[in-house]
Amino acid sequence: MARSATHPRTSRRRAWYGALVVLAAAAMLVASPAGLSPALSQMLVFPPRPKPPVKPERAQEQMLVRAAEINYDYSNERVSAVGNVQLYFGNSTLEADRVIYDQKTKRLHAEGNIRLTDADGKITYATIMDLSDDYRDGFLDSLRVDTPEQTRMAATRADRSSGNYTVFENGVYTACAPCKDDPKKPPLWQVKGARIIHDQTDKMLYFENAQLEFFGVPMAYLPYFSTPDPTVKRKTGFLMPAYSNYTTYGYGVETPFYWAIAPDYDATFSPRFMSRQGVLLQAEFRQRLMNGAYQIRAYGIDQLDPKAFTGLPGDRQFRGGVETKGQFALNDKWVWGWDGVLLSDYYFMSDYRLSQYNDPLNSFMSLPTEAISQLYLTGVGNRSFFDARTIYYLSFSGNQDKVPVIHPVIDYNNVINSPIFGGEFSYKTNFTSLTRDTAAFDPITTLANTTGLCLNASADPLARVPAQCLLRGMPGTYTRLTAEAQWRRSFTDPFGQIWTPFAIARVDAIDASISNQPGVSNFLPVGDTQALRVMPTVGLEYRYPFINVQPWGTTTIEPIAQVIIRPNEPYAGKLPNEDAQSLVFDTSNLFSVDKFSGYDRVEGGGRANVGVQATTQFDRGGSVKAVFGQSYQLFGLNSFAVADVTNTGIDSGLATPKSDYVGSINYSPNRTYTFSVRSRFDQATFAVQRFETEARANFDRWSVSMLYGDYAAQPDLGYLTRRQGLLGSASVKLAANWVATGSARWDLVANQINQYVIGAGYVDDCFVLAANYVTSFNYSTPTTPPVLSHAFMLQIGLRTLATTATTAGSGVVQ
Repeated sequence: MARSATHPRTSRRRAWYGALVVLAAAAMLVASPAGLSPALSQMLVFPPRPKPPVKPERAQEQMLVRAAEINYDYSNERVSAVGNVQLYFGNSTLEADRVIYDQKTKRLHAEGNIRLTDADGKITYATIMDLSDDYRDGFLDSLRVDTPEQTRMAATRADRSSGNYTVFENGVYTACAPCKDDPKKPPLWQVKGARIIHDQTDKMLYFENAQLEFFGVPMAYLPYFSTPDPTVKRKTGFLMPAYSNYTTYGYGVETPFYWAIAPDYDATFSPRFMSRQGVLLQAEFRQRLMNGAYQIRAYGIDQLDPKAFTGLPGDRQFRGGVETKGQFALNDKWVWGWDGVLLSDYYFMSDYRLSQYNDPLNSFMSLPTEAISQLYLTGVGNRSFFDARTIYYLSFSGNQDKVPVIHPVIDYNNVINSPIFGGEFSYKTNFTSLTRDTAAFDPITTLANTTGLCLNASADPLARVPAQCLLRGMPGTYTRLTAEAQWRRSFTDPFGQIWTPFAIARVDAIDASISNQPGVSNFLPVGDTQALRVMPTVGLEYRYPFINVQPWGTTTIEPIAQVIIRPNEPYAGKLPNEDAQSLVFDTSNLFSVDKFSGYDRVEGGGRANVGVQATTQFDRGGSVKAVFGQSYQLFGLNSFAVADVTNTGIDSGLATPKSDYVGSINYSPNRTYTFSVRSRFDQATFAVQRFETEARANFDRWSVSMLYGDYAAQPDLGYLTRRQGLLGSASVKLAANWVATGSARWDLVANQINQYVIGAGYVDDCFVLAANYVTSFNYSTPTTPPVLSHAFMLQIGLRTLATTATTAGSGVVQ
């Protein structure tokens, strides 16, 4: 006897077949080109007639269907699932109010609250869906697609054909999230098209009769354009152009073309068409290998108007350059790499805002003075570090003969893991070799700046005759090998006093071949010089922390004293100084055993460093830290009182037997405010020699910082008058995604603002809008007046579509 088509037992048996077909078609519907394979699609075919129950195959066991009711229509050969239908296959899911599979037409039809989730996370919503079971043809009505890349598409209807093309009628595309408070509100930006065609093989989106809207208001019309779909990370094609304007080359538009040659390498061609100078050709090649990556970038231009650079190195017809960089890992501890720059003239990069100038803001704020070509090898261990590199500095200021060639510089530091005599033992080495063609003098007096003469009155560094110049770089070849070993151990006695004895042994082997150029003999002995400099050091550091605990916080007061015993500095002031020319005496180096910043000078003579450190940590948050101290020359020659070729140490506050006083206070009442003061006072008169105070505040919507600096004259270093200035910056969050920023530097002595930046921008997950106006001084050569550069930058970015920038600038000699 025939059973009813809706008999429960028969329904359950046939539900497996219905689930199989419905889910197969659903999975095919949502699958991307990387989804179900053709073999799997062919395997999931509905049988011609219901058969007796059989043991499900493994593929069928992975399927699941849930519905309020599943029916089979014998006469029409249809299977339907009705009421809260949920179909699962692997990682794909179909949800709908009703799903019907027609065996005769091999079509899948779903209705009501359709939600399709495929394996890669793409979700499609629709009201009606009708597709063939091989997913080659069909349509969806009133659909919306959300992708894992956080992009969204919607259309009144989507038609699929040939198993590859999907056409969205009256489509809308955006990468902006819907408004949480009002999802129906138009997104920040969207692109509407009469038709949007998705080619899933080429992974391209084609827009026809498209218009770009902001907040629902049309802003631009494009009859046709195309872009890779959001799943594409790299795709051959044109990138968004960039626009610029500068005095020497006029108006320019850059039209990059990106070529994805292979998965591991690509190329970008970026010709810049300029109204005044013609076409600047740019090309970049990049390749990533198994253990690293490298890139090469080339530039070239046949200038139409070289006279725009009259009097400058750019006054020539052809200009160009090549850059390259790469880095490769030898293993998990060692890497090697290179940077290289070759230019037709030293001012090419800055004239056309290239390389380091790819960031428009930095290109106008602080033009670099040199580019680095180097080959390096670096290794990092658990407690060790090695770095070796050879360096060639390409000067952007026309003083190439005064810039040294480093061949090479090698550093190695290591801390022994196991204790030595109960203490920590470490050692370090440095090898430096360099060559310079021409002496680099630095005029430091009005007379020397006016006449250009740099002939000092005395060649004796101890004579203390005022110098007209400093010798920043010696001509010739200079080689130094330094080796230093250090041991230290801390003891705490029953009273809580901490005693730390230490011992240091350092040896420097120096070979210098100094060219006999005019004025050099007033600073250094010309010809060949060999020196062996040995500096043994022993010392003791003492600390006695006093801790006071109160209900409101904990205060620690810690007197600190160091006694250092060593001989005088050998060859003090009589050897070249290339890497120890900077010295600022403050609390950060008060307790340093050697206060020189590099290896070319070494501190000698007995010295005591004495001070006190106080720290308070409040229980409710916040802290105060204060340091105050002084340094004393106990015996021997004071290295900081010896004038070397750069007068390092002179006017530093350390040249007298009793140093200047140094102090600092840092106060943070909470996470919002930070205040700091750093100062140095004359040891005899307590006059301010150096004073800096800084305040910072960070709130939810705005932040501000202000730095005030007051520095006494240092005539031996070229600062002939007192310097005072303010540096301020602020950032304000005007709205949820709007930010305004600004900074300015005010020279209080000249009573003028000599640099400032004003900018505003909008940033969210789908859109970027930024505008900046910048002024700054650019010093092209030591003998020419500074150039005041003005620049305006505008940047617009639509996530997944394009980013473009516009730059305008000019330079005015002051």
